[in-house]
Amino acid sequence: MADKLRTLQQLESLQAKYVGTGHADTTRHEFTNTIVRDSYASYIGHPALLGFMSLGMGEPKEVVRGQFIEKMIRGVGNPPVKEED
Repeated sequence: MADKLRTLQQLESLQAKYVGTGHADTTRHEFTNTIVRDSYASYIGHPALLGFMSLGMGEPKEVVRGQFIEKMIRGVGNPPVKEED
């Protein structure tokens, strides 16, 4: 019983420290949106990776950075429409 309580306390502390880890009420859309935004933030934050991607896309680094920022803001699109019972 103490192990289960300790595990839950550790999970709660991780969720408080790292917002993107989600919780039981996190929807699939919210979790996917977090993954996409974190990925684009990582691409923008690592200059070598951004340079590699811009080379592959055939665009200047600043243009690719702007595109990634726009995609990071948009995320995965609008949340799904909830059906009323």
